[in-house]
Amino acid sequence: MKIYPLVTFLSGAIAVAAIAFAATVRSGPALIAQIERAAIETRNAAGGAGIEISFTLGNGWLTRHPALSGGAGLSDPVRASAAAAIAATPGVGGVYWRGKASHGQDAGEASSQPVSLHCQDDVEAILRVRTIRFAEASALIDRASDRVLDEVATALLPCLGGIIAIIGHTDSNGDETTNQALSRARGDAVRWALIGRGIPADGLRATGVGSKEPLEGLAAEDSANRRIEFSVIEKVPLKPTPIDAPGPG
Repeated sequence: MKIYPLVTFLSGAIAVAAIAFAATVRSGPALIAQIERAAIETRNAAGGAGIEISFTLGNGWLTRHPALSGGAGLSDPVRASAAAAIAATPGVGGVYWRGKASHGQDAGEASSQPVSLHCQDDVEAILRVRTIRFAEASALIDRASDRVLDEVATALLPCLGGIIAIIGHTDSNGDETTNQALSRARGDAVRWALIGRGIPADGLRATGVGSKEPLEGLAAEDSANRRIEFSVIEKVPLKPTPIDAPGPG
């Protein structure tokens, strides 16, 4: 039995994984620095100056689920409002209080889970202004969509541990059976593209609905109906994890 093709395949897969991991490590500090700046601006705008935001875990690893502390001079409503605003900052996967959660609540009573997961909203915001494009009548993703897929993968990170549905759509031109198959193939193509960007395969589900669900206000044959949508159908909040972890820990 010839095993060379299998060895070649495995070698290639290992190389791709190594490159992806290295890219994450290189870009991680810059990504977190950008998110941290935005979170600080959001905190200050919400009146939460004095609340400390830590994007570093105890072992020194960076995380997108920052710990909040301090702000003892602020009222509980202001602290709660500032925490919610920080959690809603694009790129933040959720926040949790370290130490005193509120004036009347100690660390043992405080939630250790992120208080907000909004990855679906983030993805929808990306896809409202840009589109994952395919070659005509094909499931081949246009290379011009690489940047969009990078941003979608980053936006989905806070929802790792949940089930993320990828739904392919087509317009009504052509045979519906063909459209159904094409929409599913496009969903599968996006799924594999996200796996290649570090999203765990076991949390991604691809499906296609053909032309059955056109965008509201558009004729079914309009080409704008050729699209990919995402739906987080189950949310399982993650404990704070380092940004370079391959999946939920």
